[in-house]
Amino acid sequence: MPPRFSIAQDRKLIQIVDRALEEVTRKSGAHLVCRLGCTPCCIGVFAINQLDADRLRRGLQELEKKDPERAAAIRQRSEDSVRRLTPDFPGDPVTGVLHETAMAKELFEDFANDEACPVLDPDTGTCDLYKSRPMTCRVFGPPVRSPGGLGVCELCYHGATDEEIAACELIPDPDGVEDALLAALEKKTGRSGDTIIAFCLAE
Repeated sequence: MPPRFSIAQDRKLIQIVDRALEEVTRKSGAHLVCRLGCTPCCIGVFAINQLDADRLRRGLQELEKKDPERAAAIRQRSEDSVRRLTPDFPGDPVTGVLHETAMAKELFEDFANDEACPVLDPDTGTCDLYKSRPMTCRVFGPPVRSPGGLGVCELCYHGATDEEIAACELIPDPDGVEDALLAALEKKTGRSGDTIIAFCLAE
């Protein structure tokens, strides 16, 4: 049985991932070129789970208290994005949850690849919810293993050997804490299934 979800547990997960990222950043040195204002990875939609979505919503609520104008701009960009994406969205446009059929997954591969993330500030090129960003954003850049092998940001590790890249592999959650927290959150809220950032924040 999964543990009960708590924000404190989610913060511990983020600390684990951030510590792993700090170590890999140290090992990578000049090979990891991700810097403030580098935004190619902020273009094109990608799936996020309900734990990511919950973290983003909490981050937006906190921003609304500190800087309501910036928060309102995020909501507006999210709503505008949802309007653009709804006609071809391979999921339920009411809930924002992606369908899980093979056809829907195939459609998602080519879906909205030119759509900017609504959390990206178009003037500064920075993430307005950086501390609450999804796990995909948090671990992007260093080598991360997937079913297709060890993938890296296309802008990073130029000139590095396969051995050098492998030595910098990021293992963000070795104990599977995220999966347990996700299961607990879905049980608590009744929300399940992947979504995208625009639908998450346009609610």
